[in-house]
Amino acid sequence: MVNRRNACLSLLLLSRASAWASELPALASRAYPFEDLAASKEDHVTYRDVMEGRTHTGDYLEVHETVLEPDARPHPPHHHVGEELFLISSGTLEATVAGKRTQLGPGSVLFVASNEEHGIRNVGNKPAQYFVITLGQKA
Repeated sequence: MVNRRNACLSLLLLSRASAWASELPALASRAYPFEDLAASKEDHVTYRDVMEGRTHTGDYLEVHETVLEPDARPHPPHHHVGEELFLISSGTLEATVAGKRTQLGPGSVLFVASNEEHGIRNVGNKPAQYFVITLGQKA
């Protein structure tokens, strides 16, 4: 049941959420040459941040590239509010979403809806590269 107090708190949180979103810069048109992206390595995973900000409509958008060594995963299965789109460039990945496993190769796409538990693992014998586009809220 919504009472006056809860309604006021909800409005306060909603107004703060838009302020948090506006703290990120608006993304301008620009090219992102791959060779200019800084790489960071953690164990058997290499990351490259491409961009993070908000669109002209105020929506959150983040893009990064990941390279997984054979039998590596970037992190344990997890879930979050932000939706993710995975674009597989090379290698063979096993994606698990809501308990269902699917093998994906180059050119494959995986979409993970909000709050779906998901995980990725390189099941091939060479490095696997993929790009992730996060929408709506930071993962």
